[in-house]
Amino acid sequence: MSEYQERHSVARMLGAPPGYVGYDAGGQLTEAVRRRPYSVVLFDEIEKAHADVFNALLQMLDDGRLTDGQGRTAYFKNTVVIMTSNLGSEVWSSSGGGTREEALEVLRGHFRPEFLNRVDDIVVFRPLQRAQMTAIVEIQLGRLRKLLAERKLTLELTDLAVAHLIEKGWDPAFGARSAETRNPA
Repeated sequence: MSEYQERHSVARMLGAPPGYVGYDAGGQLTEAVRRRPYSVVLFDEIEKAHADVFNALLQMLDDGRLTDGQGRTAYFKNTVVIMTSNLGSEVWSSSGGGTREEALEVLRGHFRPEFLNRVDDIVVFRPLQRAQMTAIVEIQLGRLRKLLAERKLTLELTDLAVAHLIEKGWDPAFGARSAETRNPA
C-alpha cells in the first residue's frame, strides 16, 4: 500500500472525479472488482495507506460496495478482502515471546476503532521457527533442482551446506523473506 500514501491516491483507486484527468478510466480497484466480482483483493501492508484510503475502505467494508468517479458501483459482497500488516511484529522476540493480545494492542493503537470493527477476523502470525525455515529452504532447493534438471544439471548438498542456507536465510525479524532474497531459486 506504499503507492497509496498520498491523499490523491484515492482517485487512482476509485477513479478520478468528474472534470479531472483520467475521469473516463475508472479506478484500479473499482474497475477490477466491477469486472470480476468473485475476486480476492489483497491490501499488502495496509498500515502504509493514507487516511483517505481508509475512509473509502470503511464504505467498502460496511456497505459492500464502492462507487467510482463516473457513478458506477462495484459490489464487494462476493469479494474476499485480505489485508496484511507488519504492525505488532515487534512484540515477538527472537525466542518466540509476545502474545496475540499484545500484537492486537499495537493494531488498536494504529487503526481507528471503526475500521477494526468492520474486519471479520484478525490472524496473528508468530515468527517462523527453525523447523519452518528448514521446510522453506527444502522447497526452494526443490525448485532450484527442478530448474537445473531442465538444463541436465544436478545439485547435491551436504547436510552442513543445507544447515548453512537455513542459518543464513533465517532471521526472526524478517521471516522467510531473507531466505528468498539471499537464496533465490
